[in-house]
Amino acid sequence: LSADGRAFSRRRIRAGETLYREGDLFEHLYEVRSGNLKSSLSLSKGHERVSGFHMAGDLIGLDGLANGHHLSDAVALEDTEVCAISYAFASELAKRMPRFQHALMQNLSREAVKDFLFGCLLSSKRLAAFLLNFSQRLSARGYSPREFHLRMSRADIASYLALTLQTACRSFTELPTSRLLEVEQRHVRL
Repeated sequence: LSADGRAFSRRRIRAGETLYREGDLFEHLYEVRSGNLKSSLSLSKGHERVSGFHMAGDLIGLDGLANGHHLSDAVALEDTEVCAISYAFASELAKRMPRFQHALMQNLSREAVKDFLFGCLLSSKRLAAFLLNFSQRLSARGYSPREFHLRMSRADIASYLALTLQTACRSFTELPTSRLLEVEQRHVRL
């Protein structure tokens, strides 16, 4: 249970606010109920590297498992609501419910594989793979896989894909020439 004795609690985070920061004590896992967040790692000289984008249905906060403190920051890209789940309660639940334990392991596995998948591709293919992955994640949640609005900036996408901002912007303008997608600001149509 959490310090206040509750296993679950809902939290609302306004756009731009932080859910947790690097170095914060790891006590909870968070299920995103609505909205979008980004997680990022601090690099030298005040720079950051975006490590993930999280939408409704995602479980975040697993970075705290390594040493008992969060290794990243999680910031709301828009007004967001999460369900905080006490890690002690989740651990006990996983012991009693194999399906819950399996869901946790799936989440960990997805995180481990994503960097490898995007890192092996050329810049325009990285962006295309990112958009396709985003589309599949939306589809799995019942949203349109063909038309959607990106909540993150191009700078965040570039950071996530380990590209320069200029390369990401160039890739965004090159992809529509292939007639595979249309991009208007942050609105994407596949």
